[in-house]
Amino acid sequence: MTIQQIASYAAGQWIAPGAGARSIKSAITGEVIASAGNNALDVEAMLHHARTVGGPALRAMTFHQRAKMLKALAQYIGEHKQALYDLSFNTGATQSDGMIDIDGGIGTMFVFASKGRRDMPDGHVYVDGEPESFTKTGNFMGQHICTPLQGVAVHINAFNFPVWGMLEKLAPTFLAGVPAIVKPATATCYLTEACVRLMLQSGILPDGALQFVAGGLGDMLERLTYQDVVSFTGSADTAHMLRSNDHLLRNSVRFMAEQDSLNASILGPDAAPGTPEFDLFVKEVHREMTAKAGQKCTAIRRIIAPEAQVPALIEALSDRLGKTLIGDPRSEATRMGALVSTAQRADVLEKAALIGTEAERVFGDPNAFTVEGADAVKGAFLTPMLFHCAYPDAAQRVHDTEAFGPVSTIMGYRDLGHAIDLVNRGGGSLVASVITHDPSVAREVAMGAAAHHGRLYFNNRDSMKGSTGHGSPLPHLVHGGPGRAGGGEEMGGVRGVMHYMQRTAIQGSPDILTGITGQWVPGAKEITAPAHPFTRTYGELSIGETLNTAPRTVTLDDIEHFAHFTGDTFYAHMDDDAAKRNPFFPGRVAHGYLLLSFAAGLFVEPNEGPVLANTGLDTLRFMKPVQAGDAIKVRLTVKKKTQRTGEYGEVKWHVTLTNQDDDTVAEYELLTMNAY
Repeated sequence: MTIQQIASYAAGQWIAPGAGARSIKSAITGEVIASAGNNALDVEAMLHHARTVGGPALRAMTFHQRAKMLKALAQYIGEHKQALYDLSFNTGATQSDGMIDIDGGIGTMFVFASKGRRDMPDGHVYVDGEPESFTKTGNFMGQHICTPLQGVAVHINAFNFPVWGMLEKLAPTFLAGVPAIVKPATATCYLTEACVRLMLQSGILPDGALQFVAGGLGDMLERLTYQDVVSFTGSADTAHMLRSNDHLLRNSVRFMAEQDSLNASILGPDAAPGTPEFDLFVKEVHREMTAKAGQKCTAIRRIIAPEAQVPALIEALSDRLGKTLIGDPRSEATRMGALVSTAQRADVLEKAALIGTEAERVFGDPNAFTVEGADAVKGAFLTPMLFHCAYPDAAQRVHDTEAFGPVSTIMGYRDLGHAIDLVNRGGGSLVASVITHDPSVAREVAMGAAAHHGRLYFNNRDSMKGSTGHGSPLPHLVHGGPGRAGGGEEMGGVRGVMHYMQRTAIQGSPDILTGITGQWVPGAKEITAPAHPFTRTYGELSIGETLNTAPRTVTLDDIEHFAHFTGDTFYAHMDDDAAKRNPFFPGRVAHGYLLLSFAAGLFVEPNEGPVLANTGLDTLRFMKPVQAGDAIKVRLTVKKKTQRTGEYGEVKWHVTLTNQDDDTVAEYELLTMNAY
């Protein structure tokens, strides 16, 4: 067998293994399949290349350009993913496991590409929140903005998801405009390297955006600055060692960790045998014990059920686990493959033995199980093991020992308060789940346990067909957890991008804020439109371009006609005495929606033109009532432009309605789609 030489990609060059290289074995056969590592990497040159070549190239792109880059990368990897599938089997992963890793990573990149296009501007500055005015005249204001860090992100990833673990970090990093150096776990780095080669050969990434380390980082962490980020996934012990690095502490280098987690699942008190929830619970627990051979940071390690249901649950789980075919992951019949290595198997057995000091093993004998199509001794195979802890209140090991494999412990609870106490005994987790059809149970658990967990997953008969599963982190939601889980957050849509950006408070006049953010701020200079703005294309419109309309007087007939035509005969519009008794109104007043309709009549250009559709309005506020005899006029200003496709873009208009005294009576943001 040819032993693959896993190279590092440093400062634009592939560097073969050298001094310090170590052998990597197949999880299926135990044979050496690869060699990786090189103690002679020039880490300073790598950091310099990222900071001076990759960083400037990425920051020169807008958020939308970086989002398009992510989409193109995801598409390219997807077109070549079969080669990744083929390599994935050697990690012990089945085809289904490989899809979780590879397709899950590709899907995450697609989501961040979409988030970048929809939730971020086609510019270089991300605006965080609305401006704050510090003077009555509004001539001095403040605003929060986010800009890319001018350093490098060092990603240290775990062995269990060699593709997804990399891509879920790269997606928000690249979208933020920061280059990355990826260091995967050596045991499965051959699969990560193959994916890195795909991304580099695509020609989509700018030079210096991505580098790769197979093996150790040397003294790279000692050379980082406050502009850099370390993002780590792995064991709590390794996270503690890295987090305690004196150089990182002294230089306030950002450090994110996603680490060990004693995740739990609660069977609700309403989920008795025979209910859809009981069957769903058994299915979820079985899947989390066997998918990736239990080597998932989100796997269910503790099963918490009503004491009366424990015997039935043990029986149902044992029956399902007993039907799980363990074998060569390349076989379509296999439902659970191997652990990543024999060393990992030994570690799992050691941790299971600790759990066994407080709990009885009720399913799975590690010394007597069948493996189909492979050698159980040479390969890193292990049977699922289910333990029962009869006295969870007195136990310690079942709440603090993670056997990172197909091992879980069931325990009973007396009441829901007791279940919440038990689930929180894990000291902080990535996810806890509750299978219940009772919303009051869900609320009580959320109020009692949310502070201890990064994600709470509720499922029942109503949602199970569309649910994504206890163990599936989604790129739209944060992935991380407090305490033992590391205290960090990843993904979460735009929230994940913010980890690689600096939030800065800026202060100045409305014109200054407009110039920095690229979005018009009320009080900034207005540009008189050379023609009606609805006759101008997306590309022709300028930020700050404004239309001021002539006034229109609101009459009593207008108010009564609108009331009868729409059916909105609310007393404040129809009964003067009743309206006066209301502390908000001086008497009969115009409908708010009548004012919006009149405003549209004042600023709309009726003829066919570049405005394709009105897609909605945001932040509508009515500030002052309008009575019959008042005259309203409109100021329509281009606040923001966002490209959507090659044919049209979204224009956000700031709309202000004022009366004859120039008092603001209403304000909102109008959204239109405008052709190029």
